[in-house]
Amino acid sequence: MIDKRQTIAGAMHPTQRPSRRSVLGRPFATIVTAVAAAVLSACASMAPTYERPAAPVPPAFDAAGGPASATAAAELEWQKFFRDPRLTRLIGIALENNRDLRVAALSIEQARAQYDVRRADHLPTVNAIGSGTRQPSAMTGRQSSSYTVGLGVSAFELDFFGRVRSLSDAALAQYLATEEAQRAAQISLVANVALTYLNLAADDEMLEVTRQTLATREESLQLTKLRFDNGAASELDYQQAESLVQGARVSLASQSRQRAQDQNALVALLGQPMPTDLPAGMRVMDQQLVSDLPAGLPSEVLVNRPDVLQAEQQLMAANANIGAARAAFFPRISLTGTAGFASGHLEDLFTSGRFAWTFAPQIVLPIFDHGRNQANLEISKISREIAVAQYEKAIQTAFREVSDALVGRATLGNQVRAQRLQVNAEEARLRLADLRYKNGAASYLDVLDAQRSLFTAQQAVVQAQTAQQQNLVTLYRVLGGGWK
Repeated sequence: MIDKRQTIAGAMHPTQRPSRRSVLGRPFATIVTAVAAAVLSACASMAPTYERPAAPVPPAFDAAGGPASATAAAELEWQKFFRDPRLTRLIGIALENNRDLRVAALSIEQARAQYDVRRADHLPTVNAIGSGTRQPSAMTGRQSSSYTVGLGVSAFELDFFGRVRSLSDAALAQYLATEEAQRAAQISLVANVALTYLNLAADDEMLEVTRQTLATREESLQLTKLRFDNGAASELDYQQAESLVQGARVSLASQSRQRAQDQNALVALLGQPMPTDLPAGMRVMDQQLVSDLPAGLPSEVLVNRPDVLQAEQQLMAANANIGAARAAFFPRISLTGTAGFASGHLEDLFTSGRFAWTFAPQIVLPIFDHGRNQANLEISKISREIAVAQYEKAIQTAFREVSDALVGRATLGNQVRAQRLQVNAEEARLRLADLRYKNGAASYLDVLDAQRSLFTAQQAVVQAQTAQQQNLVTLYRVLGGGWK
């Protein structure tokens, strides 16, 4: 009868009962030494040497501005950039509850776990192995038993050509890319909360202007009707005044709807209902945002933006995948080994059982794969070219965003000042037109035109002030601010 203790897929020690010292003796030490040598002998990756592509943008921004000694946006905490206590409270709530940011954080954990899986491939997996069989002998009819227990290393790849290392490097780069994506998500969230909050504040100011205009026009309508009833005004004057009142009511309804929609957008960013205990907020023109942010050089600012760093990490991952594709052309060597005890009786497994071990290296060399490895290599190279283009696109997009924000900072201040002067002129014009109309020196059409122009100019001031503050928020974001 064949002894089942001899079926552990390898040679045994002599049948004499081994001593405890021999159990951890030369054969098991041979396996451990071979595995350790395999780990230490892994050679470098076959991936191309990574070189950061040159930034396809001009060496400087056209309208840089800002003192060089000021704190860079990326180093300025958002709590110091925003001065409105209501806004800072809302940003803090959004950072805790926003679902998109939560998904970004969970994506980091997922990528970290994937990297840990790849990194584990560098080391052998040791398993505890136990088995037992009982079967009758074909010759004698008697039943025989065999029990084994021990440790095993299963199909550990010797990474001579860097395939495993390349895959691990790619997983690491993807993990780092998700970290940068989470930073970019937070920066965008901080900016989006601020922009939506400013829209909401602008809605309140627009409603205030519209209500005041409506009240003025209703009062004017009453006076015109009184004059019409007494024959001092024509029906045309009365209908024109009525038209202005209804136009103001249309604007009031439209702006009320816009405010409700902007508040819904803000609630969605917060990830919870609007709190009822918020502190009082500031008007748009009183936000006092930091306006002297230095732009710096594109080579310093853009390459440190999270979205650009994310694109670069994805490029590095694509570069590492080329190494794995190249290594697939070379032999893949793996080791399988076991060491433990074998006995025909379970109760004697650790006492009279014999020490058994197996050491089974395997080498696989691709010969005919019908072009599969070559196609995979071409795919990896094309993927890298795509990643290069995406990285360069990210640089160009970032450059344009910064340039646009800098232009806005340079011009919106002048626009706001001009809009305020226009409001002053329209207010004076309305007073004069009304005075001339009451004295019979002008028609009521002049008064109506002055009222329309004043209302339009007042709305334009609110819009310009909001655009100026939102541009500063955008500049803060595109320069990398909002992470700290």
